[in-house]
Amino acid sequence: MSRKTTSLSGLGGLVFSTDTGRHCPECNQPVADCVCKKMQIPEGDGIARVRRESKGRGGKTVTTVTGVPLAEAELKELASALKRRCGTGGSLKEGVIEIQGDQVQLLLDELQKRGFKAKKSGG
Repeated sequence: MSRKTTSLSGLGGLVFSTDTGRHCPECNQPVADCVCKKMQIPEGDGIARVRRESKGRGGKTVTTVTGVPLAEAELKELASALKRRCGTGGSLKEGVIEIQGDQVQLLLDELQKRGFKAKKSGG
């Protein structure tokens, strides 16, 4: 039976430090200095695909936009503009823009107006 250690010195050194803040898991730089996420444009064919989904969302319908060839900061701005255009809420998760409700045609028109190649995906 082992004894429980009750002092920090018994743990063998540093346990947790907030000295340098959060680090990017890919480039191991502080999040503010990370270049891999900010500057990297996602790979793909450059076509924004718009589709309506309801799986795994409790029956709620969302419209997703994937494959937009923009970096993270610009993608966040685009998501915000699309939400305002549709007059609904939404989010940006792992490079996928999610807009609440069935907004496929409105998003297709708006993306094409902004100069993106966009097409309807799925049924």
